[in-house]
Order: sequence, then C-alpha cells, then structure tokens
Amino acid sequence: MRYSLRLLAQVERSTRFLEAGAPTGLAGLLTHSAPRSTLLYLYNDTLEKLKQFPESSVYRQSTEALTKHRLRILEEVKPEGLEEWQSRIQSAIDAFPNAFRKVPTSIADKSFNIIWRPHATEGSASADYDEEYSGVSHLEGPKYEDDKQNLGTAMARDMRAEGEKIPRIEAEPSLTGEQIGEIELKIGAGLIEEVIQVAEGEAKLVETLLEAKVWEDLEEKPTEGQWAYYQRDTHTGTTQAR
Repeated sequence: MRYSLRLLAQVERSTRFLEAGAPTGLAGLLTHSAPRSTLLYLYNDTLEKLKQFPESSVYRQSTEALTKHRLRILEEVKPEGLEEWQSRIQSAIDAFPNAFRKVPTSIADKSFNIIWRPHATEGSASADYDEEYSGVSHLEGPKYEDDKQNLGTAMARDMRAEGEKIPRIEAEPSLTGEQIGEIELKIGAGLIEEVIQVAEGEAKLVETLLEAKVWEDLEEKPTEGQWAYYQRDTHTGTTQAR
C-alpha cells in the first residue's frame, strides 16, 4: 500500500530514479536523497555500538538480528555503477581513514561498503577546504524547498575535533525506483523513508542505553517482594465447577 502511494505521487514523472524531495504520498514525508548510504551508516553504527553490550543482553540479541537482516537486504540490492564508483573514490578513502571506512558485506563474496565513520559531521564543500558548507543532513533527507535547492551530489565530512578538514567525495550511485521498491517489499516496514526513521530512532536508543549501561544492577536494590505481584505463581486459582 505504501509503495502504491509513492507511485501515485510520482505518476506524472517518467524516470527510473525517484526525485529527491518529491512527495512520497505520506503527509510530511518527502523522498530521501540518499537512502542506501544513509541506512548503511545507521545500521553499521548501531551494530558497532551493540558490540559493547554483553552478549547475554536480550536487547542486543534481538536488535542485532533485525539490523543484520535488514542490512543484508540492503546490500543485496546494488545500484548500477557501484564498483566503478568505489574505484574512483578509493584514493580519497585511503587518504582519510578517520572519516571513511571499508566494511565487508554480509554477502559471500569480496564486495564491501564504503561508509563514513559515526559522528563525522558535515564539512568542507571545496578542494581548498573552505570553512563554510551549506548542505542537507543525509540522515534526515530534504524536508523543505530550501533543502531541495541545497541538495548536492557529494558528501562532505569535517573532523572538527581533530582539526582535520575532509573533502567531499562523489556520492554513491542512486538506486532506481524499482530497486527501492524491491527493498521496501523485502523489509516490509513501509517506505524506505519510514525504514530510515526507524533506523534513526534505534541508533539513538542504543546510544542512550549504552550510556546508561542498562545491563548493570540497579543502584537501589528493590525491596523483597516488590515485583511479586507480576510473577506467574501469584495469580488467583481457577474456580472449580460444582
């Protein structure tokens, strides 16, 4: 149903690719400019943080399983020209290991993903590392007319904490509308923009839980019998028929 809404919203456009910032058919939700690279970032960021949870953590186990499942679906759908793009930007990736990294895919081949490192922020837009950069968050996507005008075809990173300027790299090739539809159907959680929103929320949640170290014992121990009301062995027995 969600995919049909997007098709209806773009019925007048005869193009293989979805237009960034165009209506999706859902109120307040516009077409994302770089859904694949954004999800690659979010999923890998989430998985890296989950490694710091105990292996016995049920939250880690369930979130890890779901994230890896969706990541594999994403990796199996490759945009046209992906390998050529990776070759073109290889020198930039090697020159700035603090901003970009190569991550092997979960697919049984030698393929890999190029992902910007977590917490690398938007940076310089030119080769001479200008101080100013006006762009749109790749995590949120374009939301307003001004955002759509600022959309570029490259990403930039600025490692301000280390005083190192990171130049733009050419953006990953775009998925076709058909490929995005394939991902949406396999994940089964609505439009890819909705999937991104869920991934953003999970990435924030895992960071919050990690900071709180929720797997540790409570600082204030519960009194004896405090949770007895919720235990199975305290329910009222069934009434015997006469």
